[in-house]
Amino acid sequence: MDQRPLGKTGLKIAPLVLGGNVFGWTSDKAASFAVLDAFLAAGFNAIDTADVYSRWIPGHVGGESETVIGEWIKARGNRDQIVLITKVGQDMGEGGKGLTAKHIAEGAEASLKRLQTDHIDLYFSHFPDAETPIEETLEAHQRLVDAGKVRAVGGSNYDAPGLAAALKAGEGAGRAHYGVIQPHYNLYERKSYEGPLEDLAAAEGLGVIPYFALASGFLTGKYRSEADLSKSPRGGGMKRYLGDRGHAILTALDTVAARHQATPAQIALAWMMTRPSVTAPIASATSVDQLTDIAKSASVKLAADDIATLDATA
Repeated sequence: MDQRPLGKTGLKIAPLVLGGNVFGWTSDKAASFAVLDAFLAAGFNAIDTADVYSRWIPGHVGGESETVIGEWIKARGNRDQIVLITKVGQDMGEGGKGLTAKHIAEGAEASLKRLQTDHIDLYFSHFPDAETPIEETLEAHQRLVDAGKVRAVGGSNYDAPGLAAALKAGEGAGRAHYGVIQPHYNLYERKSYEGPLEDLAAAEGLGVIPYFALASGFLTGKYRSEADLSKSPRGGGMKRYLGDRGHAILTALDTVAARHQATPAQIALAWMMTRPSVTAPIASATSVDQLTDIAKSASVKLAADDIATLDATA
């Protein structure tokens, strides 16, 4: 499997990152283990999660995804085969929130314990924290790097001005430098990344691993009318995509998929993989069948007319 440099971090990852947001939520432990096994067996290596996954579910407290991944790592003894990515900063209830030095230090220790590892390969600030000076945040990240508990750090959900400020602050002594960003980006959601944010990421040589690469499942083609919204727990959120543009995107995906004997999901991911600024999109799977489908995206080679067909829906 092709390995791509993750910016200037020294890390290398395959062109698809497995999203862990479903582990311990819509994917139970057994199903999650099966998906993780299949992902690694297919030649991929980067797994993305966050401390807050899946605190939004009644009865969950956060850490459910990290716990499942940690149990899998322990059971398989494969820590050295994966690039482990997690995040800090979201509201963890009594566990605190934000990007203060205290919360980052405590959050990292809690994540390390749940993940059953002594280090995190890539540690993200999950969302910018306007109440905490960025200098304090970056100094806290650097202490984790210096202690060997984190290899590289990144910023998730930043806009261009916020990222520029964070990168400037990262030039100071004793402060970590964001080497990777994680924007919300896919074939439907383009405006927030394409333009100033993408230009800055490219100019700075940052790694880019966009989340919601399949628009929470919409770009799989599974949801084409309101009658389809009951197909999964995520279905209720698909209604916002079911307009003229959403249908045009699905039509374009169908057209290109037919040319390659592929699925819409494979084409949507392959489109992202061809974008020069993107290192690897993040996509999740709740079954081995779903994982097998999205894994094939790495072998789809889009031609210029394919990309033009898809770009025409912008």
